[in-house]
Amino acid sequence: MTKPNTRPAVPHFSSGPCAKRPGWSPENLKDAALGRSHRSKEGKAKLVEVLDRSRKLLGIPADWRVGIVPASDTGAVEMALWSLLGPRPVDMVSWESFGAEWVTDVTKQLKLKDVRSIAAPYGRLPDLKSVDWSHDVVFTWNGTTSGVRVPNGDWIADDRQGLSICDATSAVFAMDLPWPKLDVVTWSWQKVLGGEAAHGMLVLSPRAVERLESYTPPWPLPKIFRMTKGGKLIDGIFKGETINTPSLLATEDQIDALRWAEGVGGLQGLIGRSEANLAVIADWVARTPWVDFLAEDAATRSCTSVCLKVVDPWFTGLSDADKAAAAKAIADRIEKEGVALDIAAYRDAPPGLRIWCGATVETADVAALIPWLDWSFTETRAALQKAA
Repeated sequence: MTKPNTRPAVPHFSSGPCAKRPGWSPENLKDAALGRSHRSKEGKAKLVEVLDRSRKLLGIPADWRVGIVPASDTGAVEMALWSLLGPRPVDMVSWESFGAEWVTDVTKQLKLKDVRSIAAPYGRLPDLKSVDWSHDVVFTWNGTTSGVRVPNGDWIADDRQGLSICDATSAVFAMDLPWPKLDVVTWSWQKVLGGEAAHGMLVLSPRAVERLESYTPPWPLPKIFRMTKGGKLIDGIFKGETINTPSLLATEDQIDALRWAEGVGGLQGLIGRSEANLAVIADWVARTPWVDFLAEDAATRSCTSVCLKVVDPWFTGLSDADKAAAAKAIADRIEKEGVALDIAAYRDAPPGLRIWCGATVETADVAALIPWLDWSFTETRAALQKAA
């Protein structure tokens, strides 16, 4: 196959940190409050701007708390699990590696006894109807390593007794989240809007705040997990007073990304951009015999972390180890050309490709990538068959 002539203008298709927004430049960060305390008037104002713009852009209800917390999405999820779980049974809903990690934390680290794991293999959703909403329920909205998302929030009970705790890190800003159905929502700056690492976001509903103020976990809580003092919420966390020192350079970068998001149509504009990118991939998959989505049901296919599997007979006839090597070789061949970076499947996922299609990726770049995927597959298959 002839090597394609057109290349993506931006080769960044990593699933995190994701591509910077179109037109990004370090010059956009010239107003960062560098050399200032995050507790200074200027530093705190920058943090509050992130909170306020995030709330408005996402349509978060006025009585939901929004805070910046340490250690990225992982830190935000861990704060919720260690601070809120315990008084009720827990349903852990998972279908990929990060959801499985939360199961491990709850069962092996917190060592809660009354826990149900409701799981499905890569490519599928578990039976959401089996969730018991008298329990606390922990789940990801979008499986970053499987490319499988929940299609909507209809399965979440309005009259639930337990809390719904949602890791939304590769969904927020690209998918509609039904805030009244979500008691805890977490994400990180490096997903979807292309921010920098180490900063997490935590949203708490009034029901979650009530749990925090009425329940004290029986285990020790590290300082960075503590959200209450004397039985009351530490409200400053949700007013720009972070638990530990944030990067004001990264904060300025997040403000820049949020301003850009507002300029492209807000949340619906971001969703439209991500769905348009997914549509390009879907059109190609429909006409291409060697590849398919890892997500089996079209209604559950992610528009951000698009995960693909190789279904060519040559590939499916390989051993598991050879499949992994072949899939990596397809990704490496494109990366060596400087066309697409970081598109190999996640290490724990089935061998294949993972292409980030979030809102900061231009649809024209996704379209330009497609011929290179066909080229790399053809070249890699020929090379490996010859070597065998």
